[in-house]
Amino acid sequence: MLLTLRVQGTRLCPRPASATRSLASSVAAEKSSPPPTQPQLEVNGSTYATDSWTNVTPKILSYLGANKHLQTDHPLSIIRQRIVNYFYAAYRNQRGNPLFSVYDKLNPVVTVQQNFDNLLIPGDHVSRQKSDCYYVNQQHLLRAHTTAHQVELISGGLDNFLVVGEVYRRDEIDSTHYPVFHQADAVRLVTKDKLFERNPGLELFEETWSGQLADPKRILPSSKFMDQTKQPCHTLEAVKLMEHEMKHVLVGLTKDLFGPRIKYRWVDTYFPFTQPSWELEIYFKDNWLEVLGCGIMRHEILQRAGVHQSMGYAFGVGLERLAMVLFDIPDIRLFWSNDSGFLSQFSEKDLLNLPKYKPISHYPQCTNDLSFWLPEDVQVDAGFSPNDFYDLVRSVAGDMVEQISLVDRFKHPKTGKWSVCFRIVYRHMERTLTQAEVNEVHKLIASASVDSFNVQIR
Repeated sequence: MLLTLRVQGTRLCPRPASATRSLASSVAAEKSSPPPTQPQLEVNGSTYATDSWTNVTPKILSYLGANKHLQTDHPLSIIRQRIVNYFYAAYRNQRGNPLFSVYDKLNPVVTVQQNFDNLLIPGDHVSRQKSDCYYVNQQHLLRAHTTAHQVELISGGLDNFLVVGEVYRRDEIDSTHYPVFHQADAVRLVTKDKLFERNPGLELFEETWSGQLADPKRILPSSKFMDQTKQPCHTLEAVKLMEHEMKHVLVGLTKDLFGPRIKYRWVDTYFPFTQPSWELEIYFKDNWLEVLGCGIMRHEILQRAGVHQSMGYAFGVGLERLAMVLFDIPDIRLFWSNDSGFLSQFSEKDLLNLPKYKPISHYPQCTNDLSFWLPEDVQVDAGFSPNDFYDLVRSVAGDMVEQISLVDRFKHPKTGKWSVCFRIVYRHMERTLTQAEVNEVHKLIASASVDSFNVQIR
């Protein structure tokens, strides 16, 4: 085993051996394992049969129900309330009541149809892969975006709503990525009479459009929907009016959050579920930063929901991305901290006053490299996914790990086997780690890697 240890920062004071053994014991109890062999899995009060697609870990399941976006005085809750309050004020009915309804406690376990098919995400899209999602089984997963609830809510008769909640994605480990984060997703639908209230002679749909889906289950490849002008079914007038309303509202939200003088720009992009599509970027600290994605909803989605005579827009925004900028929070792991020194800095009593985060302390990093040989005929992204390794590390070390990077890969000229080297940066957010306890955890990660991936430690 290769344990290359570097400690950056001040000299560490050793902790008692008993404390180190206690930590090692508790970490070992969460040691990662291969996909579950038990026939059933209980998630959020429901029982699901497991299969070869099951890759959700006990560590990930432990996040369900945390609802950080609803925790009083939590920065994510503050951002949620700012967004909700803005839409309440921007859209009101004739009686002066908010037009948008809010859903922030929906079950995060969704079907493949909800998460992908209903949103016209092609079958070969990378986002469907096991390496990118947490699957409960082949037909169910932890939602990868709150957009997964669009069709069910539209089918229920809603035409103006916000969905807020946690989403789950397998990803790299660094200061801006976490397997669980939070999104706000919105939909607004309008009929011809509403959109063209002042121009009653205009139409939503082209006269030549048949209005029928040839095959309700058909999902066309993404290359068919790169046209940024409009969808074939919509008139140009309808798209331009909807685009104007959407961009006006979202720029207003951005100015409400970042101030009226914020510099912004619109960038054309592609999403499977909107056409045309855009990202809104702001100029922040000498860099352009993406803050949200949006677009005109694909009409096939509305048809699948039973809505045929409306069109609409949708947008999605990450709460952590906004909060990290607005509160100057440097590490995404902090949103999961229970340290009173962190939480006491924020308050919902004054939602307009967003204080800048003051670091509790700067703890030193401990950096270890872990190298191993992959089994024969296995290589990175062809039998071995780095995201599988990242999940294993999270299960073993939890939030002790600040960052992981694949720093080297090497093919032996004689055996043909591949060697990989991962650099693991350890740093706890609330206390100093010692070399001894980091080494213990590092050994547990190495051992779990052997058990889970059949690798040979170098």
